[in-house]
Amino acid sequence: MSPSPKLLLSIAGLLLAAALLLPRLLPGVNAMVPGILYGLAFGALFGAVLRAWLPAPCATGTPKLRRRYQRELLPASVGYVALLFLSVWLLKRVDTDWLRILVALLPVPPIALMLRAIVRYIRDADELQQKIELAAVSIATASISLLYMTGGFLQLAKVIDVPSGVAMIWVFPLVCFGYGLAKMVVSRRYS
Repeated sequence: MSPSPKLLLSIAGLLLAAALLLPRLLPGVNAMVPGILYGLAFGALFGAVLRAWLPAPCATGTPKLRRRYQRELLPASVGYVALLFLSVWLLKRVDTDWLRILVALLPVPPIALMLRAIVRYIRDADELQQKIELAAVSIATASISLLYMTGGFLQLAKVIDVPSGVAMIWVFPLVCFGYGLAKMVVSRRYS
């Protein structure tokens, strides 16, 4: 069973409160930790919006497919967050280059597992759901690619200055966000 919009809103509120209070309660906390909590809060809020607005017939696959998807996605997502925190913490304590590479890449395997869950979900969905998913993914990747290239042109013109690491790390989350928005629009077309 998927979390309800109310549960997701509650989780978003708790994460937002944690992000706001953590720097006050623990003044020495890494600035990235509240940022991650803000991101998770935004994700939960966005999930609540998706749950509330997606039309029921086009929102999900069969109950068996949904259960498998959640069984694969949830542990990978939790693993990603845990390994991201561990990676950030360890990178401050490791100096050897080869070890820094390994530590920096700790969050990558859970992302690969999340992508595997998504691909398996789309592959095993019915034809209508596959059509919706393909359209949403296509719109999201095209939109984010356009946004990324626009940023690149502005960067070359020295109008903006975004560090490359920041720009690169936000591509996947932005594609996921764009996918969610596109899925809301595309799903309504078939309801």
